[in-house]
Amino acid sequence: MRIGTSGKLGASTGGQTEALPEQVWTRPVVPAPAVAPVRFEAPPEAATVVATAIGVAEGSRAAAAALACAGADGGKAPLFVDFGGRAPRPTLIASAPARALEERLAARLPAALVAARGQVCQLAVPADPDGFAVAAAAATVARGGLTVLHVPAAGLQDLLADPAAPRLTGALLRCDLGADRALLALVVRDLLQRDLAVAVLKRRLRWVSERRALFGALGAAGEGLSPGLVRRLTQYGEGYGDGGGLGS
Repeated sequence: MRIGTSGKLGASTGGQTEALPEQVWTRPVVPAPAVAPVRFEAPPEAATVVATAIGVAEGSRAAAAALACAGADGGKAPLFVDFGGRAPRPTLIASAPARALEERLAARLPAALVAARGQVCQLAVPADPDGFAVAAAAATVARGGLTVLHVPAAGLQDLLADPAAPRLTGALLRCDLGADRALLALVVRDLLQRDLAVAVLKRRLRWVSERRALFGALGAAGEGLSPGLVRRLTQYGEGYGDGGGLGS
């Protein structure tokens, strides 16, 4: 039954039911509840630290490798994930835990670019969502040992926002305070709001220390990194994050 021009139900014109230009039946639509992205939430058994540069500072990759070396102990090999880095080459000498972690990663992630280098197992992944997901899977395989992620400065916010990225516990920032103090303050505020332990490396490591760190051969004391910085970022668990925020 249609409504004619008279406004009465069933009204017609010339004995014919008036044709409406269009007729649409709808049913009430209940909007679906918004679903928040699911972040990788497996509770870490050891620290997972992101390292990056602020502004024009150099040396963040070597600083990340040095922090990874500081996490080496007798039973667990640290994992160093290099976003956007080249495929790592195995060193002639590597610790048994580093080789064992390399084998586990190769078995779980057959396409991964991974190699045991000194005391550290190094993984290279692209700095994109696929790389973030691979890093999360690798951190799961390496659970119980320190994981250090080095990300280019331009990729830090993407890493923090990606729901598939590893769950972080801390951040190491390489920054030249004279040039980028204001930018550093903004980044530190954001990281602290995310409940991360934050430490700042004010000076680049010495050249020799950088080379040794990138070969996984730096001492477990983290040569060039202050004990307070290392303790703040690597000793995950009770009291994690205690200590000074500024490094060497």
